[in-house]
Amino acid sequence: MKKVFVTIILIVIIGFLSVLVIAPVVNDNIAKKTSDKLVNLPLPNNTEFIETVHMAGKLVGNGNGMQYFGAILIKSELSLEELKEYYLKFAKDEWECVVESQTDADIKIIEHTKLTFKTNVEGDNYYIVYLWGNNNTIFHEFDIRGH
Repeated sequence: MKKVFVTIILIVIIGFLSVLVIAPVVNDNIAKKTSDKLVNLPLPNNTEFIETVHMAGKLVGNGNGMQYFGAILIKSELSLEELKEYYLKFAKDEWECVVESQTDADIKIIEHTKLTFKTNVEGDNYYIVYLWGNNNTIFHEFDIRGH
């Protein structure tokens, strides 16, 4: 009887620890899928794809909660307004396909940690296009980065 009880306790502990290890991997994958949505969109004319980034964690605002961020860096001959108009047709809400000027490698929308592009951003024709993803699984509750 004692062996059965110890085995059950051991299985519960290993199961819980496994979820703590798996949760960040699952959440990072969801963040990557978020950025992949942008990568898969067609680029406007006179625009070049430079790179993509993604991140999962508590990225902006107060309180607890897992957030999923994906972004692409583009270089374009189009104006900011023209790019906003172009990407508006792909946005389902105000948190999708947001376009802003990008003046350096730092991504300023992220508040609680540092996220940067690898590209040396120089000039006034670089833009970030980003969106926020979501996750309906339980794994966001077990990822320490969201708390």
